Amino acid sequence: MAYNEKTAERIRQALARTKKLVEKKMFGGIAFMINDKMCIGVDKDDLMIRCAPEMNDELLSKKGVRAFDLSGKPMKGWLLVSPDGTKSKKEFEWWIQLAIESNKKVTSSKKKSK
Repeated sequence: MAYNEKTAERIRQALARTKKLVEKKMFGGIAFMINDKMCIGVDKDDLMIRCAPEMNDELLSKKGVRAFDLSGKPMKGWLLVSPDGTKSKKEFEWWIQLAIESNKKVTSSKKKSK
């Protein structure tokens, strides 16, 4: 199984009114790009979310959360959230909003540094 299509559909519904949204298959999963920046994705059954790197450690203490690690070195600013952490609509939407807000901050900080 590459990625959970039901989770991807939940994301599509949550982002239905989002401007500058693009879906891309990557890392054996699917990523949702907002303003040309990867924001949210699905890896197997997990929700992959962008967060502010300084929030990484705090968020790791939440239910179902673990570091996003493709190479043996966890990536700050990215987390995987298992289905246990996104069961309810409220939990799922909280993670989606966190990723969107984090994505805006990353996007605006990159523009400022140019």
